[in-house]
Amino acid sequence: MARDYPLEKVRNFGIIAHIDAGKTTTSERILFYTGMSHKIGEVHEGDTVTDWMEQERERGITITAAAITCFWNPTYMGSDTSYKHRFNIIDTPGHIDFTSEVKRSMRVLDGAVVVFDGVAGVEPQSETNWRYAEEANVPRVCYINKLDRTGASFEKSFASILDRLSTKAVRMQIPIGSEGSFEGVVDLLSMKAYKFEGEMGKEVIAYDIPENLKTEAEKYRAELVERIVENDDAVMNDFLEGKEIPIETLKKTLRKGVVENKIFPVLTGSSLKNKGVQLVLDAVVDYLPSPLEVPPAKGKNTDTGAEEERPASDEAPFAALVFKLQVDPFVGALSFFRVYSGSLEAGTFVYDSANNKKERLGRIVRLQADKREDVKIVYAGEIAAAVGLKEVKIGHTLCDPEHPIALEAIVFPEPVVSMRIEPKTKADQEKMGIALSRLSDEDPTFRVASDPETMETIVSGMGELHLEIIVDRMKREFGVEASTGKPQVAYRETVQGTSDVEYKHIKQTGGRGQYGHVKLRLKPLEPVVEGKRVKNNVEREEHFEFINNIKGGVIPQEYIQPVKKGIREAMDRGVLAGFPIVDVSVDLYDGSYHEVDSSEIAFKLAAINAMQEAVQKAKPVLLEPIMKLEVVVPEKFMGDVTGMINSKRGSIEAMGERGQARVVTAKVPLSELFGFTTQLRSATEGRGVPNVEFSHYAVVPRNVQEDIIASRK
Repeated sequence: MARDYPLEKVRNFGIIAHIDAGKTTTSERILFYTGMSHKIGEVHEGDTVTDWMEQERERGITITAAAITCFWNPTYMGSDTSYKHRFNIIDTPGHIDFTSEVKRSMRVLDGAVVVFDGVAGVEPQSETNWRYAEEANVPRVCYINKLDRTGASFEKSFASILDRLSTKAVRMQIPIGSEGSFEGVVDLLSMKAYKFEGEMGKEVIAYDIPENLKTEAEKYRAELVERIVENDDAVMNDFLEGKEIPIETLKKTLRKGVVENKIFPVLTGSSLKNKGVQLVLDAVVDYLPSPLEVPPAKGKNTDTGAEEERPASDEAPFAALVFKLQVDPFVGALSFFRVYSGSLEAGTFVYDSANNKKERLGRIVRLQADKREDVKIVYAGEIAAAVGLKEVKIGHTLCDPEHPIALEAIVFPEPVVSMRIEPKTKADQEKMGIALSRLSDEDPTFRVASDPETMETIVSGMGELHLEIIVDRMKREFGVEASTGKPQVAYRETVQGTSDVEYKHIKQTGGRGQYGHVKLRLKPLEPVVEGKRVKNNVEREEHFEFINNIKGGVIPQEYIQPVKKGIREAMDRGVLAGFPIVDVSVDLYDGSYHEVDSSEIAFKLAAINAMQEAVQKAKPVLLEPIMKLEVVVPEKFMGDVTGMINSKRGSIEAMGERGQARVVTAKVPLSELFGFTTQLRSATEGRGVPNVEFSHYAVVPRNVQEDIIASRK
C-alpha cells in the first residue's frame, strides 16, 4: 500500500506562545480554513476543538498538547497548488506549569509557528518556548497576532522580538492600519496588499498597496531581500550585480535560510477577526521544512551500543518516538508517536527498546483533536496514536525488532512543589492508585511517592496550578474524591564538606548472625568534565556517583550492589529533615565480611547507617528551589512590587519597560511565593501579572534552615 501523501508535502509543526497570545484561537481558525471544522470555536465561549478537556474550556487555557491532522492547498502568492499539503499540528500549552508538554512536543516537530500578542510583544513564556525551540533546533515562523486590539503595535512587538529573542527575525509583512482600523496586510515579497472577506474571512483578496504605505513597503522590501540573499552565494552575487531576483528564487532562498535556522520570517494579523491566518498557512508550506529537510534521527543500537541514524525514508527500518500518552474515554490508552523512518501496519508486532519487549499494535488512529479516524498503515514523517500499548512510556522508542534502536530520549525538568493527598473514602482508595499511576504516565513532570514514615501519598509537580489540575482531573475523569494538604516545597539535602566513616553491622541472635562492615568516603559531586573518561569502577547517575575501590575481595562482589542500594536508600530518606540527598560522591574503599554471617541484607544495613553518619559529618545543608519571577505592572505600583519582592528574600535582577507597563525580573525562593498572585493582585488593583518558572537550587540560609528542620521534627 503506497503512501497517500508524498513526504515533501508533509509539515509537522507546533503552535507555541505565551498564555493568552491567541494560540488556540489561531488553531481554531486553521481547522476552519482547512475544512476540518465547519464552525469556528472560540476560547471565550468555551467551545474550541483543540482545548477539549473540561478544565481547559473552563479556564480558557491549554493544558495538554493536542495533535491534529488537516490538509491545506496553498491559494495565494503563486504557491505550488498541484498537491494539497498534509499538516500534523500540535497546539501546545502556554502556561509555565505545563511546560513539559511544550518541551516534549518540540522533540517531535520539524517546525513551529510562534504566536505573539500584538499589544504585549515578547512575554516571559515566549522566551522559555523560544529557548526550547533553539535547543531542539526547530525552524520558526513568527506571527504577531491581535493587531485589532487597543494598544496593539506591530513595530513595538517586532522590536521586542529583535531585542529579546533573535536579531535574525525579518518582516515579511506590514499591517494596513491598526487597532480598530486594522484592515489587512501587505506582503513584502509579492508587493501585494491582502484583505479577508466573506464568511469568517475565507476569501483572500489581493489588491494594490495603498498609496500611503508604498514608500514604507519599498523600504522594508529592500531590507527583506538583502536579508534573504545572504543565505545563498550565487543569489548574493546576482543581487550585488544589480540583477532583479525572481520571487520564486527569493522564496527558495528564504526557505533554505529558515530550514537552517538563519532567518525567522515575521507575519502579522488578527486571528479573532479572521485576518491573516491563511497567509500563515502558506508560509508554513513555503518556508517550514518537510521531514526530508531535517537531520536524520539519531540513536543507539541497543544490541551493539553503536551510534546509528534513521533517515526519513519509508525503506529504512521502522523507528518512532512516543511523545505523549493520553487516556481516551472511548478507546482507552493512546500512545502518540512520531515516525522517523520506515512504516508500521496496524495489527503487527512492534519492539519497545526501552523495556526490551515486543507488543502487538492493535489499532492506529489519526486525531482531529477530539475525533479519531482509523489508519491501516503509517509512514516516515507522520504523527499518529497507537491504541492499547500497555508497557510503553513517554520517551520510549518503538522500532523494528530486527534493527533495535533507542532514539535520544526527552529530558524533563524536576518537580518543585509537592503536597499530601489522601482518598476521602475506602472506595476512593483503590481508584486513587489507578488514577495517580495513569496521570503520572501521561505527565513525566508529575510524580507520585509515599512517605516511608507516615505512609502518606505525596504528589509533586511544576507548580500550584499543575497540582490543582491533577486533583481536578482525578475527580472528573476517574471519579476519585481526595483531600489535599498545603503545597510543600521540594527541598533537597546535600553536603559541603567531606567525611570518612566506618560502620560494622553485627547482630548475634541464636543461630545464624548478621555481619556487614564498610568504610566509606563522602564528598560533594564534581561536575562532569567534557571529554574526560569515566573510570570503570565509577558508576555515575544523575546527582550521585558510586566508586567501588574494593581490592583483593575484602568485600565479595555479590555484596557491592547491596551496599550501593543501602546508600541510595539513605539518600532517599535524607538526614537533616527527611528530604532526598543529591549531588554526592561516595567511595566504598574498604570493609570486611564473615564466611557464615554475612548476607546482602547485613551489608545493605551497614551501608544505610554508614551513609547517615557520613552525611552528618560532612557539613550537610538544605537546598531550595529558586524561581525566576517576572512581574508586569503599571508604573505607579513599582515601589509596592519591589518592596514585596524584597520582603520575600527575593533579589531583583532587572527593571525594564514593556509598552506602557514596567517589568521587574527577580529570583525568589519558591517557599516565599505561595499565595503571591493573590497578594500581587490586591496590591496592584488586579493589574499586576506574574510569571514564575524554575531557575535553580540554592543553599537555604542558616536561620531559615533551622526553622524548616524544626517544623519537620
